[in-house]
Amino acid sequence: MASNLALKITSVTKNIAELYRADELPWIIGYSGGKDSTTVLQLVWRAVETIPVEERTKKIYVISTDTLVENPVVARWVQLSLSKINVASQKGKMNIEARRLVPKLEDRFWVNLIGKGYPAPRPKFRWCTDRLKISTSTKFIQTLSESQGEAILVLGQRRGESQARDKVMDQYKGSTRARLSKNKDPKLSRVWVYPPIESWTSDNVWEYLITTPNPWGHDNQELFNIY
Repeated sequence: MASNLALKITSVTKNIAELYRADELPWIIGYSGGKDSTTVLQLVWRAVETIPVEERTKKIYVISTDTLVENPVVARWVQLSLSKINVASQKGKMNIEARRLVPKLEDRFWVNLIGKGYPAPRPKFRWCTDRLKISTSTKFIQTLSESQGEAILVLGQRRGESQARDKVMDQYKGSTRARLSKNKDPKLSRVWVYPPIESWTSDNVWEYLITTPNPWGHDNQELFNIY
């Protein structure tokens, strides 16, 4: 009898392939180099591999925002991964492109902290999160979706991670297209949201990563060690 995880992998891979073939809208995968975003990208990669090369017409962007104040170990890990993604994608004709995004000069951490006199970020005033990460990725997604008419944002969010995460997931209920929901951010009104592993547990994620070879040649065991 197939394991619970095996069934989930089969189901998600099938769903991803069907969505890929459904239209020509570009996909955007937010990639932090962490376990959830790595799992999503691997699943998408494996699903695309099941599609004939001549039918891989959908452009998939893998975006990672470097705040320029990241942990050096994590920053190097992510940057190396992005390079490997592009090399492996070109070799395998995947039509997947990884991009490293950085905040605008006026939004960067030290410009605001020292140049503009902002106080150090704290729980009730986390100005850095929006300026360094959210606004940078939002701008890319907004520009792409407006130029292409619409776009699909593939998220690695899972239910049960935290109450805050669950509230975000609840915003995407009530899909107007099969398996997709409209983004609630007014700036991203042309963007659909697809969270393929929302029902997965943390154990599911780690089991998948440890037992499934990384298709772009990164070491998932090393990722586990970083955690």
